[in-house]
Amino acid sequence: MMRRMLALALLLLPLVPIAAPAASHRAGGFTLQQRIEIHRERAAAIQRQLHVKRAQLHVATARVNDLQAQLDQTNAAISSVDSTLSHLGAEQHETERRLAWFARQLVAAQKSLQLHDQMLRRRLVNVYEYGSPNYLSVLLAAKSFSDFVESWDDLRLLIAANQRVVRDRREAAKRVLVTERILEANQVALDDEEQQQAQARSQLGSLATERGNLVGLADRDRRRIATQVAGMEDLSASEEAQLESLIQERQREIEAQQSSGRRAAGIAGTPPRSNGRFSWPVTGVITSPFGWRSNPFGGGPEFHQGLDIAAPTGTTITAAAAGTVIMAQWYGGYGNYILIDHGNHYSTGYGHCSAIYVSVGQVVQRGQAIGAVGSTGYSTGPHVHFEVRINGKPVDPAPRLVH
Repeated sequence: MMRRMLALALLLLPLVPIAAPAASHRAGGFTLQQRIEIHRERAAAIQRQLHVKRAQLHVATARVNDLQAQLDQTNAAISSVDSTLSHLGAEQHETERRLAWFARQLVAAQKSLQLHDQMLRRRLVNVYEYGSPNYLSVLLAAKSFSDFVESWDDLRLLIAANQRVVRDRREAAKRVLVTERILEANQVALDDEEQQQAQARSQLGSLATERGNLVGLADRDRRRIATQVAGMEDLSASEEAQLESLIQERQREIEAQQSSGRRAAGIAGTPPRSNGRFSWPVTGVITSPFGWRSNPFGGGPEFHQGLDIAAPTGTTITAAAAGTVIMAQWYGGYGNYILIDHGNHYSTGYGHCSAIYVSVGQVVQRGQAIGAVGSTGYSTGPHVHFEVRINGKPVDPAPRLVH
C-alpha cells in the first residue's frame, strides 16, 4: 500500500439512501456529498500523480544504486592494481638488491681471475726466460731422492693448481655474468609490467572520477524527485484532512437521518455499535504490520496504516464486526475496496479484494462473507489490507483483534 492513500480510501463515503437531500449543508452551491466527491477526486488525482512520481523516484534510486555499484567495482579494481603495483615494487627492489650483490660478486671474481692470470703469466714468463724446469734439472738440484720426488710433485701441482683456479674463476665469472643478465632481463620485464599497471591505474582513476560524477548527478536527480514526492505527500495530507472533516460530518448526518427514518417507520432498536473489538477478516500471516516501513514500490519509508494479511486468492473475507457498508467499489491503489461503519466512531476497511459480495447501505453481521482475497490496485501479491479507524484516524488493528 502507498503512504497516505489508505487515509483517502477509508474516509471515502458514498451516498447512502436518505429521506431527503441535505440542503442545509450546502457550501458554495454544493451539497455536503458533492463537496466530499470533489475532495475525493482531488485526492485521487494527487494520488495518481504521486504514484507516477514515486515510480520515477524508484527508477532514479535504482540508477543511483547501479552507478554506485559500478563505481564500487572500479574502486575495487583500483585497489587490485595498487596491490599489484606494490608487489611489483617489492619485486623490483629485490631484483635491484640481487643485481647489486651479483655485481659485487662479478667484480670480486674478475679481480681474483685477474690476480691468478697475472700469477700464471709470471710463471710462464719465468719459464720462457729461464727455461722450463725439466726432470734432469730437478734431479740435479735435489739433495736426496725424496727431496727430488717432493720438488717434482710440488712443481707439477703448482702449475696444475694455477691452471685449475684460473678455469674455476673464469667459470664463476661466467655464471655471475649469466645470472646478472637474467636479472637485468627480469628488471626490464618488471619495468614494462609496472608501466602497464600504472597506465591501467591512471585509466581506472579517470573512470572512477567519471562514474563518481555520474553518481553525484544521479543522486541529485533522485533528491530532486524525492523532494517533489515529499511535497505531493504534504499536499495529499492536507487534502485528506479536509476530506476527513467532511466525511465525519457526513457520517453524523447519515446516522441522524437513519435514526429519524427508523422512528418514522416505528422500527425499534438501534444500529450496531462497536465495542472496539474485531474478529480477523481472514486467516493468514501478517506480512506487513501497522507503522513505518520501507515502501514496497520504492521511494523510501512510508507509514503503513493497517495490516497486510496474506491469504490465497479467492479466500473468503468476513466482516470484522456488525455494521453498515458505506463503500463497496474500486478505489485507486486499494483496488476493490469495502468500508464498513460500526458505530461509536469505529470503521474498518478491506482492500485489494478480487470480488465484492456486499453493496452500499447493506447491514452486515460479524463473520458474514463480504468479499474475496485478491491483489487488485497497488499490491505485491494476494492479501487483505485491513484497517481500523476511530473518528477517521487509523489505529493499529493488531491489539483490537480477537479470535
